[in-house]
Amino acid sequence: MCSTFSLAAKTYIGESNGNFRHRKSTVTATRAEVITAPKQRSRPVFPDLSIQGIPIADLHVQEIVQRQSQTYSTDREGGRRKPQFCPSFLEEAYDRCRNICAEYAKTFYLGTLLMTEERQKAIWAIYVWCRRTDELVDGPNSVYMSSEVLDRWEERLQDIFEGRPYDMLDAALTHTVFSFPLDIKPFRDMIEGMRMDTRKCRYQNFQELYLYCYYVAGTVGLMSVPVMGIAPDSLISAQSTYDAALNLGIGNQLTNILRDVGEDAMRGRVYLPQDELAQFGLGDNDVFSRKVTNQWREFMKEQITRARFYFNLAEEGASQLDKASRWPVWSSLLIYRNILDAIEDNDYDNLTKRAYVRRAKKLLMLPLAYSRSLSTRS
Repeated sequence: MCSTFSLAAKTYIGESNGNFRHRKSTVTATRAEVITAPKQRSRPVFPDLSIQGIPIADLHVQEIVQRQSQTYSTDREGGRRKPQFCPSFLEEAYDRCRNICAEYAKTFYLGTLLMTEERQKAIWAIYVWCRRTDELVDGPNSVYMSSEVLDRWEERLQDIFEGRPYDMLDAALTHTVFSFPLDIKPFRDMIEGMRMDTRKCRYQNFQELYLYCYYVAGTVGLMSVPVMGIAPDSLISAQSTYDAALNLGIGNQLTNILRDVGEDAMRGRVYLPQDELAQFGLGDNDVFSRKVTNQWREFMKEQITRARFYFNLAEEGASQLDKASRWPVWSSLLIYRNILDAIEDNDYDNLTKRAYVRRAKKLLMLPLAYSRSLSTRS
């Protein structure tokens, strides 16, 4: 379920400053008593939801940023050098990555066309690896999924980073990781997210859900920044840019979860914090019954507000990337925000309806995304 790139379509790839509303009662204090203003009966007061995720230090993001920000050369650790591929073989490998990206992430692909050729190819290769990783759990062969499969996939990832690709699509990523200062940890963390998906179908609180979102989507942002590049005249630190990329991934994955509540429920999965459902008088049975109640609408309003909060955090970093790389990021940000709008337009019915942005509207949003990409200020 990874998401900073849109991985909505599950088709197998064949080879081997929004702010939370604080609701407070009006309180008048005296020495003897506390008088609380009466609550309106027509609208119950629901709790504010947490926006606090997992501390960056606990995710070791700072170490990733430091390693990916180091001066890069073709020499790698241990004296290993960039593997040599036949030019025609490498060209075909990247062409296959491009075709997969163009077919399954059309709007994002269009946004990559302004990037330099080297960056285009690298982003396509990362997209394909992320998609293939996601399909291990959500693709047509997911019935064969086991911990051993993911262990072998992680070993294969290590081989990619050591210059020993298994197939042509792996070769494109091998060439990419030897061309850009990419650290292996975000890739490993994404695989850990797939492991979580195989053993966990409930999340007790937002901190647990945030960790899942980091693994399957926030990691994509961390992979992408070294390729997209940070503008020489950036107004914020490299760490802040990485944090924004991570926040975009979190916002995208939260949006995926809200869009897919009904579909996930049909598979017996509930990617919603259990404690927050309980705070609104809801539970798994309300999800499985697929009935949209006023309580469900209020719950969804708060979930949407939280997703928008992370998109707002992402805006600053999107404007600090290299100018040629901003368009696909802004396209993703605006389109995913519109998915949240579509849930609202469906009267918060994401139990029986799947919110989506029509292709015509996506195309109309590209000029706006391009306009946003021209400024260094969000």
